[in-house]
Amino acid sequence: MKLVIAVVQERDADSLIQALTERGFYFTVVDSSGGFLRESNITLMIGVQTALVPEVLRILRQHSQARTRYVNPLMPLVEPAEFHIASPVEVYVGGATVFVLSVERYERIA
Repeated sequence: MKLVIAVVQERDADSLIQALTERGFYFTVVDSSGGFLRESNITLMIGVQTALVPEVLRILRQHSQARTRYVNPLMPLVEPAEFHIASPVEVYVGGATVFVLSVERYERIA
């Protein structure tokens, strides 16, 4: 038994949750935020049999897209007479961060 913990960008959540549900996977969703841009994320905790981990990872890859975004860097400290124009910087956001952990015991209480 494995516990797959996946942190994905919130804009990918609907299609990912739908795909996991259609395949019959049970999961818990936790709202989260963080990373470089303090983006809204969701964290999915998915308990699966070891043999099904590759299928869960495949679904995560299909529904967790990386994107580029332009952000303005922080203004450096400058002398009062200096003038600095910051150029937007391209950064990658999205995708998924996934942890796969072994589970000693798993119970679903209904």
